[in-house]
Amino acid sequence: MGTTERAGRKEWIALGVLALPLLLVSMDVSVLYFAVPFISADLGVSATEQLWIFDIYGFVLAGLLITMGSLGDRIGRRRLLLLGAVGFGLASVAAAYAQSPEQLIAARAVLGIGGATLMPSTLALIRNMFHDPKQRAKAIAFWSAVMMGGITLGPVVGGLLLEHFWWGSVFLINTPAMVLLVVLAPVLLPEFKAAVGGRFDLLGSVLSLAAVLPVIWGIKELAAHGAAVLPVAAIAAGLVFGVLFVARQRTAEHPMVDLAMFRNRAFSGSLAANTIGTLALVGNAVFMTQYLQLVLGMSPLKAALWSLAPSVLVGGAAPLATALAGKLDRAYVIGGAFVLAGAGYGVLTQVRVDSPLALLLVGAGLLAAGLVMVMTLVTEAVVGSVAPERAGSASAVMETCAEFGGALGIAILGSIGTAVYRSDVPADLPAAVAEPVREGLPAATAAAAQLPPQLAETVLATARDAFTHSMNTVALVGSLLLLATAVAITLTLRGTTPKEEQASEEADLVQAA
Repeated sequence: MGTTERAGRKEWIALGVLALPLLLVSMDVSVLYFAVPFISADLGVSATEQLWIFDIYGFVLAGLLITMGSLGDRIGRRRLLLLGAVGFGLASVAAAYAQSPEQLIAARAVLGIGGATLMPSTLALIRNMFHDPKQRAKAIAFWSAVMMGGITLGPVVGGLLLEHFWWGSVFLINTPAMVLLVVLAPVLLPEFKAAVGGRFDLLGSVLSLAAVLPVIWGIKELAAHGAAVLPVAAIAAGLVFGVLFVARQRTAEHPMVDLAMFRNRAFSGSLAANTIGTLALVGNAVFMTQYLQLVLGMSPLKAALWSLAPSVLVGGAAPLATALAGKLDRAYVIGGAFVLAGAGYGVLTQVRVDSPLALLLVGAGLLAAGLVMVMTLVTEAVVGSVAPERAGSASAVMETCAEFGGALGIAILGSIGTAVYRSDVPADLPAAVAEPVREGLPAATAAAAQLPPQLAETVLATARDAFTHSMNTVALVGSLLLLATAVAITLTLRGTTPKEEQASEEADLVQAA
C-alpha cells in the first residue's frame, strides 16, 4: 500500500504564516463597527456614503472570489497571495489616511480586491502543503478557527484601538502583518500552478462579477429597506447573468469553474451545508448584538467583549469535529453538529428581557460551536473532494456561497424578526412615538432619549419586549431549519468520506500498535 507524504515542521510553520492574511481579511468585515462615528465626524460622511464604506468591501470581495480563485490556479497561488498582500497593505494605508469619503470608499474597494485574492489562496495552499488527509483536516480546522476568530475579534480590536488612537489605526494594523507575509511566504510557502493552457476566461470573469454583485446588493437592500423595485430588478438581472455564466463555463475551452465538481455529492452537499450554516450564524449575530446593547444597555465595547464568551465553546469545536470525523462517517458528525447548533437556537427561544446573561451566552455558544464544526468539516470535504489543481476555484466557490449565506441570513431571518416585532407593537401608542417604535429597536431607543422619563420607560419596555419576542421567533425558525438540514445533509453526504482518509486512519492505528 502506498504512503501519503506527510507534512513536517516547515509546513506547520507556514500554516501559521497563512493565518495572518486570513485573520485580517476576516477582521476587516467587522472592525469598522466602532470607527464609523469617528470617521463620520472627521470626513463629514453622509448616510449613503456610510453604507458604502461598510458594504463596498464585502461586495467587491464576493464578486471577485471566483475570478481570483481561478486566476490563482493559473498564475500560481503563492504569487497571487503575495500580490494580494501587497495590494491589501497599500490599500490599508490609503484607507487610514483618506481625506474624503470618496477616497475611503475607493480604498475599501481595493481592500475587497485584495481580500478576494487572499482567502481562496490560503485554503488552496493548504491543499498543496498537506497531502495526508488527517493532517489536512487538522490544518483546515485551524483555518476555520482563525477565520471565525477574526470575525469575532474585529469589533473588540476596533474598540480597543479607538480607545487610544485615531480611526485610521483600525486599517493600519493590517500593514505590518502583510509586510511579514511578503517576507516569509517566499521562504515557507510552496508555489503551485495548475497545468492549464489557453487564455484566461475574461468573459467568464465579467459574467461572474455581474451575477454575484447585483444579487448580494439586492438581498441586502431588501433586508434593510423592504420590498422595492430596484433591488428585485438587481436580483433578477444577477440571476440572468448567473445563467449566462453557467452556460459560458459549459462551452469555454478552459472554464474558470469545472462544473463537473458539482456532480460530486461531497462537494455540492458541503456547499449547501456551508451556505445554511453561514445563514444561521450571521442571522443570529444581528439579533445578539442588538440584545446586548439595546435590551441589556451595554456599551458597544462591553457588548463586543461579552460576545467573546461563546468562544470558550468554539475554541474546542473545530478540533473536536476533526477528531470525531476520524472515527465516524463525516456525514453523521456534520449532522450531529447541525443538531448541536439547532439546540443552541432552542436555548435562545427561552431568552427574555430579564433573563440572566448566561442563558444568552450558552445558547450563542452552542450555536457557534455547532456551526464551526460544520464549517470545518465541509471545508475539508470541499477541498479534499477535488483535484489539487482545482483547489483554488473550489475554495472560491465555497467562499462565494458563504457570502450568499450571510446576505440571506440578514435578509430572511431579519425580515422574519422585523415582521414579528412590528406585529407586537401596540396600535394605541402616542402618535409622536408610534412611527419610530415601529421602525425598530434602535429607532425606538433613540426616540425614547428625547421623551419625558415615564413615557420613555414605557416606550423602551414595549420595544424591548417586542424585540425579544422577535428574537425568540427567529431562533425557533433557525432551530427548525438547522434540524431539517441535519437530516438532509446526513442523507446526502453519507458514504462520501474518501477511502484515502480511511486508509490514513488505518495507517495511524497500525503505526500506534
